[in-house]
Amino acid sequence: MNDQSLIVAGVDTHKDTHYAAVISVTGEHLSAAQFPTTDAGYRALEGFITCHGALLRAGVEGTNSYGAGLTRHLHEAGIEVVEVIRPARQTRRMRGKSDEIDAYAAAHIALANNNTVAAKTGTGLAEAIRVTNAARRSAIKARTEVIVQLKSLIVTAPESIRTEFRDLTTTRLITRLTGSRARVGDDEVASRTRTALKRLAARYQQLDVEIAGHDTDLAQLVDTVNPALVQARGIATVTAAQLLITAGDNPDRLRSEAAFAMLCGASPLPASSGKTTRHRLNRGGDRAANSALHKIAIVRLATDPETRAYATRRTAEGKTKKDILRCLKRAIAREVFHLITTPQPAADSSDLRPTRKRLGLSLTEVADALDCAISKISLIERGTIRDTRFLHRYRAWLNENQPHQIAA
Repeated sequence: MNDQSLIVAGVDTHKDTHYAAVISVTGEHLSAAQFPTTDAGYRALEGFITCHGALLRAGVEGTNSYGAGLTRHLHEAGIEVVEVIRPARQTRRMRGKSDEIDAYAAAHIALANNNTVAAKTGTGLAEAIRVTNAARRSAIKARTEVIVQLKSLIVTAPESIRTEFRDLTTTRLITRLTGSRARVGDDEVASRTRTALKRLAARYQQLDVEIAGHDTDLAQLVDTVNPALVQARGIATVTAAQLLITAGDNPDRLRSEAAFAMLCGASPLPASSGKTTRHRLNRGGDRAANSALHKIAIVRLATDPETRAYATRRTAEGKTKKDILRCLKRAIAREVFHLITTPQPAADSSDLRPTRKRLGLSLTEVADALDCAISKISLIERGTIRDTRFLHRYRAWLNENQPHQIAA
């Protein structure tokens, strides 16, 4: 195919309309038009950007917001879609501002293929995880606001109410308030205060039920998409969900583990000057994914002997706590990348208890040998604790001791 017949499209997205522009591979402006954000509009836009020649790719702004519907439509049509990062404000001031100008700018960026990333498809279970997690996050925020407001109202409540509820824990406070009734002798302020507190407590319970439902849904979705991910040490359902959201339904768009680390803001950035040679934390990328990596690192520092030994060694080398966390997050990003791009089945622990009993070993003997709590052995045999590394270690220890036990 003659390169001169290739074209590239750019789309400036908005809530109700999208503005599309088409350029040739030599940068010539061919045509531009506006389309509504409806199914018919998406079909018309697709026809418009493909009727001027062989479409190389389409650059779309806001593929995860206003351009999400169009991105799904173009993916289904087999068109390569890249997400175009909006240019710097200084650049926009120099060239002016209009939908047509922005659409042509998106096309030029897609043509250069710089400052672009492959767009998420948004059509699989990762998208279902994203919407569930978003609803859960807002419910948690609302529940926090409710309890803060409850306790604030109690601080300023009439003394009789304040004395009754001020020293209760959150759980007991909610229980008492939901079962409370108006008191004889209360004035208008006290009566209305009790009513407001009771309604807030009822709202808190409703949000509790909603959050529990979201937690159940997230657990089911994550187990379906990538059961091995939540079996890695320190990775809980919520952190696993966030990492799957960041990777998207098409994790093959992640070219390498370094690209995933950059996406999560966990890649080391040079911060050297003069005689100082060092790296610093990356403050870019997906901050929610970076937060998930940070939580995993904190859990491993608290519970994993190997991670603690690593931190001790690096501290002795002169590394600061921030440097150590940066290194840990980078290593976790590498591990997560391989778990996401090459999903594995969940590790089975059903053989551990029968093997231990066949060898005549008690939970206490195993716990002493593996230097862990008895409860951990019991829980991992039942599949409650998800720690693949420890599971393999336990199984290997049983296999090593099996010949000795049989010989005895």
